[in-house]
Amino acid sequence: MLPLRERIASTIRERGPISVAEFMELALYDPQYGYYTRSGRRSGKTGDFYTSVDVSPLFGELIAEQLAEMWPLVRAADDEGFDFVEAGAADGRLTRDILDALASRHPDLYRRTRVTLVERSAAARNAQVETLAHHAERLIASESAIPHAIKGAIVANELLDAIPAHVLEMTGEGVREVMVAEQDEVLIEITRAVSDPGLLADVPALGSGERFESSPARDAWIRGAADSLTRGFLLLFDYAYEPTPQHLERQPRGTLMSYRAHVASEDWLRDPGERDLTVHVNLAAVRRAASDAGLTTLGIVDQTYFLLGLGLADRLDPGSDARAVGRRVAARTLIMPGGLGDTMKAMLFSKGVHTATLRGIHSGRLT
Repeated sequence: MLPLRERIASTIRERGPISVAEFMELALYDPQYGYYTRSGRRSGKTGDFYTSVDVSPLFGELIAEQLAEMWPLVRAADDEGFDFVEAGAADGRLTRDILDALASRHPDLYRRTRVTLVERSAAARNAQVETLAHHAERLIASESAIPHAIKGAIVANELLDAIPAHVLEMTGEGVREVMVAEQDEVLIEITRAVSDPGLLADVPALGSGERFESSPARDAWIRGAADSLTRGFLLLFDYAYEPTPQHLERQPRGTLMSYRAHVASEDWLRDPGERDLTVHVNLAAVRRAASDAGLTTLGIVDQTYFLLGLGLADRLDPGSDARAVGRRVAARTLIMPGGLGDTMKAMLFSKGVHTATLRGIHSGRLT
């Protein structure tokens, strides 16, 4: 029996069924056996899933262009420095790609950039030292929580989908909460009365058997990020959706999935600590949480339009050498419909700055 599975089962025996959110917290972030805490890197060819960072440095290069556009809106006469914070930074590869691009194309901003990486996994924080060796002079800190008084930008790529969520289901008794219980030494799902009425705040009309996720922890993370910003921007990338009737028709059992060796499964109770767990991001809930936290929503667009707006096409060489061909293939992957291009959304918020339309969200295109 897996050590974490036994730890979860022991908790259930002592306290009774636990919420899906608590199960996710243990499965992903248990200090000893959690999926993310045991490894410095989980994505890529040898991992369990791919992110835009794994595809190409192009992703980081274009985020660097967006940061360069943000800098004049943030800087003040008494402080021309720019705080760059990556939350959920893993081993630091995205920050490396961004800093490489700033050093090459925006050296003045590069010299003024103060970098903080935020990552819960000690193993990943240790890996950042090697990843960012060439940019050590820019790194202020590597922390487990977002620092305060940021004047610049907080960026997070595929972080929100790994924040634990509760699962609600419409039953013959009304909306109930899905809980994790144990029966004959097997982890199973049961439903019980909703543990907190606040979980129902963003739930749309559900049909019989339909499920929906609610994440107070995600709201709290957005609130914390907003509180940390003195002046600047919050830029998020994640698998996200609008909670429309059409969405519920496509995914009536919700979006909670597990990933192992690039294979998705709805059997999310299996092998806790050995597979990734994700829940897609409810854009309506994110907008509400951002507004409640004092952020201004500047725009939410498909990743395709974010990258194209920042000049993706201009970075592709028509040549036939391996590098040119590789970058064109990577660009197609980053903007491909049905893949990262439209399932991944770029979400941009601001606080305390002029709300000019930035290039990444100028198109306003969201599908």
